[in-house]
Amino acid sequence: MKLLTAGLSKTFAIVLAVVVIVAIAAVVWYFTAQPTVTTFKMKIFTGGTGGVYYPIGNALAELLNKYSKGRIEASAQSSGASVANVKALEAGDAHLIFVQNDIAYYGYKGIYMFEGSPAKSIRGVAVLYPEIIQIIVKADSGIKSIYDLAGKRVAVGAAGSGTAVEAELILKAAGVWDKITVQNLDFTQAAEAIKLGQVDAAFVVAGIPTAAVTQLAATTPVNLVEIPDDIISKLVSQGYRFFVPIVVPKETYSGMTSDVKTAAVMAMLAVRSDVPDDIVYTLLDIMFSHLSELQQAHARASAIALNKALNGMSIPLHPGAVKYYQEKGITVPSELKP
Repeated sequence: MKLLTAGLSKTFAIVLAVVVIVAIAAVVWYFTAQPTVTTFKMKIFTGGTGGVYYPIGNALAELLNKYSKGRIEASAQSSGASVANVKALEAGDAHLIFVQNDIAYYGYKGIYMFEGSPAKSIRGVAVLYPEIIQIIVKADSGIKSIYDLAGKRVAVGAAGSGTAVEAELILKAAGVWDKITVQNLDFTQAAEAIKLGQVDAAFVVAGIPTAAVTQLAATTPVNLVEIPDDIISKLVSQGYRFFVPIVVPKETYSGMTSDVKTAAVMAMLAVRSDVPDDIVYTLLDIMFSHLSELQQAHARASAIALNKALNGMSIPLHPGAVKYYQEKGITVPSELKP
């Protein structure tokens, strides 16, 4: 009997050992056979904390962290906005940036403020919402068209700014650049100068209503000068495809009596060319699949839409973006393909 008991104990021990070995092997197989998710740590540069880029950028980072299943670990930070962001992208300090489409174009081409130092790595991801080009005048100024600016004092934006470049392009297209007295003033300075009668018109590029202009209009009724469609078409034909036509409603500022046609540049997302294709694809898929969540971050985000994501795109797209849009049935123009 003792021999039988000993034999059974030995057999049980062997069976138990085999079961344990098989179980361990199964666990090892399970974990080694599963695909390993490599996390991409994405640095997003936005803008100043009081602007629009910052809250939307933070909301986008949260969406990527929430829905990418560990593939993307995103962090958003404040920055000096468009020009600084392009430089940070080229330096490798940022992977994804918020930027105006005109500034992205200048960086890609290595012109104006990027003369001699082009941003060779910048690629487009998506156009977001418009930044309106507003030519502000007093409502009783008598200035009705862009051609009426000839002989006037015009604030064209701070020296070296995107606004100054846009103003020069538009006024040259209209044939009046050499007929004005240029004043380099930022938005706030320009609004005050109009109030004091120190300038006759001022270029302001921002979302509407723009706080500085609203404050001016509260005491000094204003109007906007129309930028005709033919001027915009002329600029686009010259290669400046970042300009898009837009209409400013008459109720935007005190003093306006009718809607005004003007132009806009667009806020957009740009990425480094060496960011993996699947990361850019995933970014777009998450952003547009959960757009309603992103739009809660700021009122301006309500203008973001998939069917408008290439309107005003000024630089070639990242391959991951091309794949995403084509799969969504959106035609990608040949000039935007890498």
